[in-house]
This record gives sequence, C-alpha cells and structure tokens, in this order.
Amino acid sequence: MTTDRPTRVPTDPLRVVVADDNPVVRAGLTALLTGREDITVVAEAADGHEACLAADRHRPDVVLLDVRMPGVDGIAALPYLVRIAPVLMLTYTGEWETVREALRRGAGGYLVHGEFTVDELVSAVRDIRDGKARLTTTAADALLAQLRESDAIAHGVIPDPPLPRTTSPQNLSQVQPGVRQSSLSVSSSQLSAREAEIMDLIASGLTNQQIAAACFISEKTVKNHINRIFAKLHSTSRSEAVAKWLGVS
Repeated sequence: MTTDRPTRVPTDPLRVVVADDNPVVRAGLTALLTGREDITVVAEAADGHEACLAADRHRPDVVLLDVRMPGVDGIAALPYLVRIAPVLMLTYTGEWETVREALRRGAGGYLVHGEFTVDELVSAVRDIRDGKARLTTTAADALLAQLRESDAIAHGVIPDPPLPRTTSPQNLSQVQPGVRQSSLSVSSSQLSAREAEIMDLIASGLTNQQIAAACFISEKTVKNHINRIFAKLHSTSRSEAVAKWLGVS
C-alpha cells in the first residue's frame, strides 16, 4: 500500500527592484538577494526616476528604495511606486521626520542600515511582499512617537505643527515620463497647502481614516477637504483626481 505525498508546487521567484545611488550598495544587495533560491533582482536603479521606470517595466513584487538619491529621491518616488508594488525603504537615513513621511506616503516597511542582519533583511523582503510591515528600531520609535501624538490630540493636547511637505507636484512629475508640467502647475496653484498635502496622501493610496491620522484631523474634515479638491480639479472620483494631480489625464 502506498501513501500519496503532497507534491511541491514550484513557485516563481520573488522579483525585486533595487534602488540606491551607491553602486556598491546596489551590487551587494543584488548579489545577496539573487543568491536566495526564491528571490531574484530584476532591475537596479540609481535614483527615484530610474526606479519608477524599472518598476513600470518589470512589475516587481517588491521595491527596495533608498531615501536620499540625486534628482528624484525616494520620498518623491513613493506615490508612484506604491501603486505598482510594495515598497521597503532601505536606507542610512533615520531621521524621524523622514521615517514618518515615508510611512505616510505608503512605504510598507522601513529598515535603517546597521539595525538588521542579512537574514532579517531577506525575511523583511518576503514579509513586505505578503503585506506584513517591517520596521527596525529607529523606524519603530518614529511610529510610536506619531501614535503618542495622535493620542495627545484625542485628549485635547495640541502637538507640534504638521511636518512640511517634502515633495511638490513638480517633483512628482519627474518620476513619470511624458507628464505635462503645465497641468501640474495649474493643479498646484489651485489647491491650498493642506489640500495639496492631502492630495499627495490620496495619490499614495491612503484611506480617509489613514489620512485623518496622518494629518491629525477628523475624517469629516478629510472628507470636506476632498470635496473641495474634487471641485477644484473638476474630478468626480479619487482615480480621476490622482490622474489630474500627477498630470497623466
């Protein structure tokens, strides 16, 4: 009598784009990840613009993204990249403001060099593909500080003013080939600073609840802002507003 054993179904390797302006770091990450049986690096990029082009072409499962790069940096590229694949920030930049901005713009995880092992990095790449957040100590501390600020708001304590926007619509235009700069200029001038901030978060794929938490305002206030944004951009849906905001409509 024989017993049927489950047959292992072969799966395609996890496909990764590595974006870092340091060629040594890129080469090291590529060698490290490609050496794993279930992971392959399909493209490398030296800045945010190249990362967006590579992601658009290869449709990877995960993007590893540095923060500080010449031209279009990682923060500026995030709104476009997260619409294609989960993004894991992998950087030496550990400032809390940058960590919070990256998470607000849709990054699925944030690893600071020197705070993780090789095995932890590989595990994080797999987890990000599966929708699990991964943060090293610095990033976790930044997130905890933001949660404490949100709790202070709920108890009537006024926190520090919101962080300044680090990305303008003009910067976002650099990450998309063929974007009409004039369209972005018009959209930018139509919106207030707060509306522009919320529009960036909408483009990053955040829900009204997430936007409210990120901006320290109520969901009702978010909805009021969105209604005004739609009116100013002559849009009837989020997707239409995002297309006009990014200059692709």
